[in-house]
Amino acid sequence: MSDRTLAGQYLDAAIGLLQRVRDEEADAIMAAGTLLADTVAAGGRLFAFGAGHSSLAAQDVVYRAGGLALMNLLAVPGAVGVDVVPATLGSALERVDGLAGAVLDSSPLRSGDVLVVVSLSGRNALPVEMALGARARGVKVIGVTSVAYAAETTSRHASGTFLKDHCDLVLDSKIAVGDAELTLDTVPAPFAPASTVVTAALLQAVLATAAGALADRGIEPPLLRSGNVDGGHEWNARVFDRYADRIFYRH
Repeated sequence: MSDRTLAGQYLDAAIGLLQRVRDEEADAIMAAGTLLADTVAAGGRLFAFGAGHSSLAAQDVVYRAGGLALMNLLAVPGAVGVDVVPATLGSALERVDGLAGAVLDSSPLRSGDVLVVVSLSGRNALPVEMALGARARGVKVIGVTSVAYAAETTSRHASGTFLKDHCDLVLDSKIAVGDAELTLDTVPAPFAPASTVVTAALLQAVLATAAGALADRGIEPPLLRSGNVDGGHEWNARVFDRYADRIFYRH
């Protein structure tokens, strides 16, 4: 089997997952986008959290050309990605009880805000407690996860529950347990993960919905432009000034 055939198989698998998300999560995407628009219109702030590779999709919606300027990253030091050494420390931190509460206590999150929690498995203590703690503080939570994990694995949180059990809205990425789309008889492990591709697209679909919902209400969406396009920096500076009290990645 050629590498090119494998590449095609992977891309077909990713396309198939994206089509499933488009068709099966349409109502949830609309509801999530509407919630973001409601929050922006009401003066609330937007935050995104993810640990490990789930953080990639969260980072993709923060300070992003074409994205909402009000989306802020809620970061847990050591759990954001593979920049920590050893990388396995990040995985260990996801299982630490109480860490989410400490992060929330030191964060600017407050009642009326929205927190997007991205966790593929949704089974570890950190994302579960992040959702629990945020809701206890009056924050609306949108969970982005693979619901299949709740049916096929056990929770690592003391409650026995998953991220999906503690959200106001749940977006199902449809990713199979193990996050690997391809197998070969000559390769001992499954390979080619698609969770980042699908989850990032899912969140961008939500933000696009939010931008449209704001425009429908006569509210200009606080969008950023590319700094590599003439006038982009000037445009962004105006947005930063207007929404300085709701943007936390600049200070």
